[in-house]
Amino acid sequence: MALTTHVSQLDKTQTPYKIDPDQTLRASQALLKHVKAEVQKLQESGQKKNLLAAGDSDDEDEADDAQPIWLNLATKQYLTDKHRLKPSKIPVPHSLNTNENATICLITTDPQRAVKNAVADPAFPSALSTRITRIIGLSKLLARYKSFEQRRQLVSEHDIFLADDRIISRLPKLLGKVFYKGTAKRPIPINLAPKESNKEKSKKIPKEERQAAVASPAVVAKEIEKALACVPVTLSPGYNIAVRVGLDSFTPEQLRENATAAAGAIIEKHVVSGWKNVKSIHIKSPTSVALPVWLAEDLWSEKPKAALVETAGVDGASPDAETEPGNKRKRKVNATRGPQIGERKKARLAEERAKEKEDAAARKARLSAQKASAFQAD
Repeated sequence: MALTTHVSQLDKTQTPYKIDPDQTLRASQALLKHVKAEVQKLQESGQKKNLLAAGDSDDEDEADDAQPIWLNLATKQYLTDKHRLKPSKIPVPHSLNTNENATICLITTDPQRAVKNAVADPAFPSALSTRITRIIGLSKLLARYKSFEQRRQLVSEHDIFLADDRIISRLPKLLGKVFYKGTAKRPIPINLAPKESNKEKSKKIPKEERQAAVASPAVVAKEIEKALACVPVTLSPGYNIAVRVGLDSFTPEQLRENATAAAGAIIEKHVVSGWKNVKSIHIKSPTSVALPVWLAEDLWSEKPKAALVETAGVDGASPDAETEPGNKRKRKVNATRGPQIGERKKARLAEERAKEKEDAAARKARLSAQKASAFQAD
């Protein structure tokens, strides 16, 4: 039975700009059921489970037994006109970093000693400090990891990479496609700078001292824990955002809560015009079809109500006046400029607007019929 047949028809009474929790739960149940069935089928055939793992990175050493669940959000208009080098963090109720043995690499500003002292401080949680296996400054990162193979080795040695947000925009050029071609090992920004009081802000502190300043051990630990509990979102030119919101080990309720929270935060933070600019929201695994959790009633943005600009006729005749003997100018009867067109222009514009409304109504009717047949229950 096809996976899409497990998802019943959308509730027609739901609010247009709100995710239906029942629909999201049904999609989560169907998706997780499909993932488990696929894993069991591969295990019975003697294949390894990690063949299903997300292949968004060329790193051969990257092994993750947990299969990710993605949230795909499509918009009607462009999200941004350029790549955002600094990813944003979206908090979710259930963290994806559930492995307590996952190692962490911290990339910091220079000098790195201040961060090392903060992590080694007794006030820093010991359970978290044991997971931080390397703290490396920006200058040492540049000096020690110049070649492609050295960066591949760095990627394979750690599970999670965190970076000071003061240098996060410089890392793509330094780390290269080993880190940034996929999304699994991209550094997540954390704020390690201390909070300055009004008196400190008024003082003229040298830039080097501000860059080297690090917050207290308790604040550093809190920032790291906050980053581990979030999902990173990187924007690029286009109409889609894809973000990991769950694992195949999640329950349907956990996946629903993460998907709902992530979608709402992404729309509020990154989508211009909010829900009105959202076309669809789906969830999927790397090997499944995308299951819908929300679809827009109108897939096209409303056209601005602006006056149509009149142009010259198709026969190439100029709309300007025709010069006659005696240097007297006489406008053509069918000219598209000037006060002589009067009511004729208004009538033509009214006809064009009425035709546009009829075309829009026809498109909506066809779309509604397509959606009703696509989401029809067994």
